[in-house]
Amino acid sequence: MKTNQVYLAIDLGAESGRVMAGRWNGKTLQLEEIHRFPNGPVMLADSLRWDVLRLWHEIQHGLALAAQQYGARVVSVGADTWGVDYVLLNKRGELLGQPFAYRDARTNGVMEKAFRRVPREAIFAQTGLQFMQFNTLFQLLAHQRAHPDLLAAADTLLFMPDFLHWALCGARVAEFTIASTSQCLHPLRRQWAGGLLKQFQLPRRLFPKIVPPGTPLGALRATVAERTGLAGVNVVAPPAHDTAAAVAGVPTANTGRPNWAYISSGTWSLMGVEVKQAVLSPRAQALNVTNEGGVDGTYRLLKNIMGLWLVQQCKRSFDARPAARTSRTRSHSYAELARLAARAKPLRSLVDPDDPRFLNPPDMPAAMQRFCRETRQPVPQTVGELVRCAYESLALKYREVLGWLEELTGEPIEVIHIVGGGSQNAVLNQFTADACQRPVLAGPVEATAMGNLLTQVRAHGELASLAELRAVIRQSSAVTCFEPRPAAAWQDAAERFAKLRTRTPQ
Repeated sequence: MKTNQVYLAIDLGAESGRVMAGRWNGKTLQLEEIHRFPNGPVMLADSLRWDVLRLWHEIQHGLALAAQQYGARVVSVGADTWGVDYVLLNKRGELLGQPFAYRDARTNGVMEKAFRRVPREAIFAQTGLQFMQFNTLFQLLAHQRAHPDLLAAADTLLFMPDFLHWALCGARVAEFTIASTSQCLHPLRRQWAGGLLKQFQLPRRLFPKIVPPGTPLGALRATVAERTGLAGVNVVAPPAHDTAAAVAGVPTANTGRPNWAYISSGTWSLMGVEVKQAVLSPRAQALNVTNEGGVDGTYRLLKNIMGLWLVQQCKRSFDARPAARTSRTRSHSYAELARLAARAKPLRSLVDPDDPRFLNPPDMPAAMQRFCRETRQPVPQTVGELVRCAYESLALKYREVLGWLEELTGEPIEVIHIVGGGSQNAVLNQFTADACQRPVLAGPVEATAMGNLLTQVRAHGELASLAELRAVIRQSSAVTCFEPRPAAAWQDAAERFAKLRTRTPQ
């Protein structure tokens, strides 16, 4: 086993991006953030886009900094990002417009129109994916309607991490885990759902070859190697969907049966279990769960939940408001928001985190207050009341999804692993343990980066299995346990929560 090696992860999220280094000593992985830079969708005319050229500039800067620090010790690099969004290239490798961001309004109403062409049941049978209006399938149908000329001119569709791999080394492929977020992939055949694409008259030529996580894609382009100083470095496709990387980074010792659940907690909360086969039953469709690809041919049976987006957007509104008795605004830290939430009255007001009104409202606190008013609950007014409402509502949503996962798998779930940035939120972690009446194991924070990097380590021949990879994560990171407290108040709140969706207009 080789030591003193360095692997690089490009990790893009909706709020920020990083270039991370993983120092491998043969037994543990030590992480270092080389370069962090802001991200966020940009309004262009009346549409919401990703500024991929600026992101690529920042990534190259981060790679150059890594080269200055580690030089010839760097072995490989791989990228992970959020799912569903894509770049279109023509045959010459020219970008056909800046890529749309998934919260862009162009997909409003597209899903319902799609069901009139192909029934909902038929789409689920061929894709196994949760229905959300921003899934790639519905984005492409919106593209087909508004920009048919661009689709006609396009040669290749690359998801965001696949685009970065193309920029790094020229490979035009789709990594399996990111492809599985698209609602264009057949979950049993593990290939593109050609029949469905034909039904929607979407060109099959756009969809490149699918490769599994851990696939070597080739050496850096000579021009990239020259600009960054990373001569001799290879590109490896990690689990390119950030949630797939995070689930690979769950520090469980049990990989044989789904008796543990995970929550990848960040802007979105992705809650699920790891299974060997996609679950395509009518009940799975009715519950609107999703089957996304994982490492070693596994599937992630999960539910996308709006997540800490509610708090992030509340913070944005709080920070824009003038402070009391002054015209100046003030910035609230997330730690301060958590402290204020902990002091607020418990289980007073609840919202359904997945109500469509919370997808991208101009004022999140106002949207939450309107929900509570319409459902005849006390209306949260203070910063602490609003944030506590968001935390408790998320914990109760986790409780609901936990029951669905046990029903679909037939397995009791004994423990919940929370990974990602949200694993640092001790208040939400404790609420989750209390609401679900399960121990919560929080950490690692950097599960996504570790899953990415250790897949590269494995591709280089240093690890033999997913179990070995997770053993390294247990040795390389700390985990905090939150034990559940008495549940009577949460049981009452869960009954109230279950009624919210039937009383709220959708």
